[in-house]
Amino acid sequence: MAMRVPTAAHFVLGIALTAICATGMWAQADYPFRNTKLSDEARIDDLLHRLTLQEKIDLMSDHPKFPRLGFVFSGQVEGLHGLALGGPALWGGRGLLEQPTTIFPQEKGLGATWDPALIQKVGALEGYEARYDYQNPIIDRGGVVVRAPNADLSRNPLWGRTEESYGEDPFLVGTMTVAFIHGLQGPDPKHFQAASLMKHFLANENEEGRAHSSSDFDERLFREYYSVPFRMGFEQGGSRAVMAAYNSWNGIPLMIHPVLKNVMIKEWGNDGLICTDGGALSLLISAHKTFNDKEHGSAAAVKAGINHFLDTYKDDLAKALKDNLLTEVDMDASLRNLLRLYLRLGEIDPPGSDPYANIGREDDAGELAPWDRASSRELARKATDESIVLLKNANNTLPLDKTKLKSIAVIGPWSNQVLLDWYSGTPPYSVSILQGIQDAVGPDTKVLFNDGADEDAAAKLSAKADVAIVVVGNHPECNAGWDQCPTPSNGKEDVDRKTITLEQESLVKKVLAAQPHTVEVLRSSFPYAIVWSQQQVPAIVHMVHNSQEEGHGLADVLFGAYSPAGRLTQTWYTGDDQLKPKMDYNIRDGETYLYFKGKPLYAFGYGLSYTTFAYEGVTLSSPTMGSDGSVKVTVKVKNTGTRASDDVVQMYVKHLGSAVSRPIEELKGFDRVHLNSGEVKDVTMTLKARDLAYWDTPNHKWKVEKESVRIMAGGASDNLPAHADVEVTGEGEYAP
Repeated sequence: MAMRVPTAAHFVLGIALTAICATGMWAQADYPFRNTKLSDEARIDDLLHRLTLQEKIDLMSDHPKFPRLGFVFSGQVEGLHGLALGGPALWGGRGLLEQPTTIFPQEKGLGATWDPALIQKVGALEGYEARYDYQNPIIDRGGVVVRAPNADLSRNPLWGRTEESYGEDPFLVGTMTVAFIHGLQGPDPKHFQAASLMKHFLANENEEGRAHSSSDFDERLFREYYSVPFRMGFEQGGSRAVMAAYNSWNGIPLMIHPVLKNVMIKEWGNDGLICTDGGALSLLISAHKTFNDKEHGSAAAVKAGINHFLDTYKDDLAKALKDNLLTEVDMDASLRNLLRLYLRLGEIDPPGSDPYANIGREDDAGELAPWDRASSRELARKATDESIVLLKNANNTLPLDKTKLKSIAVIGPWSNQVLLDWYSGTPPYSVSILQGIQDAVGPDTKVLFNDGADEDAAAKLSAKADVAIVVVGNHPECNAGWDQCPTPSNGKEDVDRKTITLEQESLVKKVLAAQPHTVEVLRSSFPYAIVWSQQQVPAIVHMVHNSQEEGHGLADVLFGAYSPAGRLTQTWYTGDDQLKPKMDYNIRDGETYLYFKGKPLYAFGYGLSYTTFAYEGVTLSSPTMGSDGSVKVTVKVKNTGTRASDDVVQMYVKHLGSAVSRPIEELKGFDRVHLNSGEVKDVTMTLKARDLAYWDTPNHKWKVEKESVRIMAGGASDNLPAHADVEVTGEGEYAP
């Protein structure tokens, strides 16, 4: 789809904006706050001095406008896996034309790539498209404060929004979060291309009851697990925006929790935007019942550090000021942080002076819109290829040799369409699984299709083909209304899953009985307990929803144009009996690969390839390191198979002499590398002593212990054949 044809209204808007700029309404350079030669703090001081109290209240809203002073600030947009200005939720304005943007696999699939360099490119394109749509005078949509990524951890597969998380491990999720932020915000040291607003801080991992529930766990788990991706996003990624979650932590709603100021601002340096989730101020009263009215609630929120409300709040905040529940000094302290973010976005600078000011304007004149460029389509396809995980491949069933296939049966619900989730935008085009297979095999191979509604008819059709590809999984919107999910194993926002048992496995059984040459494609937002399939089906592939290149990506893997190298980012359990209660946030009770002692269906980090790899040893730059030192870890890996492929080299540690309880093993490094057949590579990663510290709660510090630590490497958390021990020779403490 090419860029949408502008309407007459668009042209009128463009002319009006041009006229405004020509008259200087947005270009008043006489105010000191526009003077880029002054310090940021001096500019903010000047602007705060000029704003009335009512304007300061208005400044905390989304997309606020101040014609008197000649500026308008960006609103927020969704962007978990591509900029969302359309899609099922009609983001960006109901009743408006859906604006196409490049759409990638769900965040769970992006995590499965284990490829931070790729994720940075995805973020960079999304940030560019956000600027393009916001600044293009004909489009004039969206904003450059992007609600992404989701830095929450998917500790329990019953969570209805599991697909919105990169995974269950804090180091992996944090690393991918940092990569996305770097891409989205861009390389300029002073200005952001777009601002990354991470969500949802924190431990927002249950849907049912989220408006009033409390996620309860101790300070060690806060420091060592739940907050890690957010901390990394601020400290390493440079994000300066975050959304507070609906839920409480240990009984205190997070939008008024002291941790916002005491940790996020003072320790991690988030001198930027902290917003509520949509309607959270109202829920503070009606659901949490923390206050009797929004007047007191809004005052408490501002004092806690909130400076942006996604709710109706203005009259209540004005009354709170009038009744001395908070002061203008309190407002200024909170707004100062908000204005720093707008400074970084160039929105207080003279027009055209920031390095991203011409995106969508002069520098794109005559070019295709970004979502129509070949490079964008190629990136979406690459992300889809890399996200696919090969779960089983008995007797080298895959890849299929399309030159020997006269007919293929494609079976399964919705396999003839790309299903979009709630946070998706509108892709410029979409390639379904059925279409992707048809494109790959060409006209000489007959491709049969049945949606699987009648399982017997589907089985009968499968028997007529040379091979059956049966596509099962979930519908990302449950094919139902907002809070409805008629299928127990399905979930989404506002609805948690009731089971991880796949109801559609009955279709797989029927098809396999009729056609022994069957490949199962589990296209799903979550892990499933597909024990029967693992035992019986020759080959199983997992992929997530939503990519505009879904069908091409799957076909690349099925027919061998691409050797799969995706790895699972979450433990797949054998059944509901292995799960902990959804509201048990104490993962030490036996949750995630860090503490689960049973045998899962598929381990964290698991994934097969069309070749094999051998790990031939781990060498250390030193057998010892001090409490503030580091060691270089080199893993020798060899492609022992017959074709080139990527591998994901994973490094874990195990504490051999800790005085406190530690995880069974912990991921501390990984690298996705490409190896030709027979090639040997040395993959080097750095392990710092600080990476081994635990949170010493009584002393409120990180503590490095004097102990032996085993460093293990391999292709999954349960396949770590190479190892070496390092001695940490001294103890050390450091403040956060």
